Amino acid sequence: MGRLSNTISLAKTSWAVLKKDRELLWFPVMSFLASLVVIAVIAVPIIAMVNTTSTAAGDQTSVNPAAAVLGLIAVLALSVVSVFFNGALVAGAYERLSGGDPTVKSSIDKAFSRISGLVPWALLTATVGLILQALRERAGWLGRIVVGMIGMAWEVATFLVIPAVIIDELGAIDGLKRSGSLLKQTWGENIAAQVGFGLLGMLLIIPAVILIALGGASGIGLFLVVAIIAAVAWVALVMVVLTALNAVFQTALYLYATTGSVPSGFETSSLPRAFGQR
Repeated sequence: MGRLSNTISLAKTSWAVLKKDRELLWFPVMSFLASLVVIAVIAVPIIAMVNTTSTAAGDQTSVNPAAAVLGLIAVLALSVVSVFFNGALVAGAYERLSGGDPTVKSSIDKAFSRISGLVPWALLTATVGLILQALRERAGWLGRIVVGMIGMAWEVATFLVIPAVIIDELGAIDGLKRSGSLLKQTWGENIAAQVGFGLLGMLLIIPAVILIALGGASGIGLFLVVAIIAAVAWVALVMVVLTALNAVFQTALYLYATTGSVPSGFETSSLPRAFGQR
């Protein structure tokens, strides 16, 4: 409970830092829009390559091998988009925590300067994700539990890779090694952050669920449509803010773990107490 309490306190501090640079909230939005472009560009040819044929047993769908290749390219491209904009978020957070005043341009420029580390990491983490998904689909219930645990361990071990790539200009493999080497110091805050932000997201989404339920219960079609639109907008806002908060927290955690110094903006936070005596 102490770890989780510290994480909640640090989340509040992260929000206080984020409020100084609200332009950082644009990065999750840009990531989403860029992902839509990737999907739109690749989805059309994939759909065209999927052939549906009628047989006595019913309709059967056959997929052109080229469509499978395009699907793989889409997954890798989406991972690159996600990692790049997360890198830009971390770059902006790092500039603020170092006493600077980040802008969208300065953060994107920093991410571009580290593209040689971000792209390989995006491809690596996407590949691991695909392998775990393939294993999960072929495993029994016990195997799925084991694969799920492996996936969780991977998420924990790689929590600080992007800050390592952005801040210390490491490559993908060296960034993975650095993140793993810091695990002993940061595993408590690492896990508590991922669980804590997840729980916070679930709590914040409850109003959207209630709104949709009320819209459905009203029996008025227009009210239901408005409720759904409002709920979707609220969920999108929650996801944008949580993504940005997570990046600020990751950056602060990495800086403290690697330098032992409390980042600017976290001086009065529970960050030093979260690690205890090191």
